Parts: sequence; C-alpha cells; structure tokens
Amino acid sequence: MTRQAADIVVDARGLEPPEPMVRTMAALDQLGETERLLVLLPREPFPLYRALELNGFRWQTERQPDGTVEVLIQHQRQ
Repeated sequence: MTRQAADIVVDARGLEPPEPMVRTMAALDQLGETERLLVLLPREPFPLYRALELNGFRWQTERQPDGTVEVLIQHQRQ
C-alpha cells in the first residue's frame, strides 16, 4: 500500500492508546463514500477490525519491513 492510494492518512505510530482509535474513528467520520483512509500503526489493530465491520467498512492490512502495520480502509460497496 502506498500513501498515494489514500485520500486521508492517519499516522498513529507514536501515539498512546486510545488515541490511535480516537483519531481513526474521527477520520472515518470524514471519509467520503469513494475515499480511502490509510492508518499507520505499530501493531495489528484487532479492536479496530470489529469496529470497521460493525460500521460498514472494508479494509486491507499489510505489514511493512520496519514493523509498521498499514490498514487501508474504505466504505463497503453496495
């Protein structure tokens, strides 16, 4: 995944919980129907996946060589 694939990027790698979830959920509130959000995290965000599922989003996760977990999120297509 690349930052060019995303309309909004949230870099939450240096943040303490629950700030990564708070910022991600705030960004999702701003996400347009055709836009994509890229979230950069230091670990896999299992609680986020459930929240995405419940709120009608789909996602792709990729781990980078430096350990960064990238989650690319978009609305489910109807």
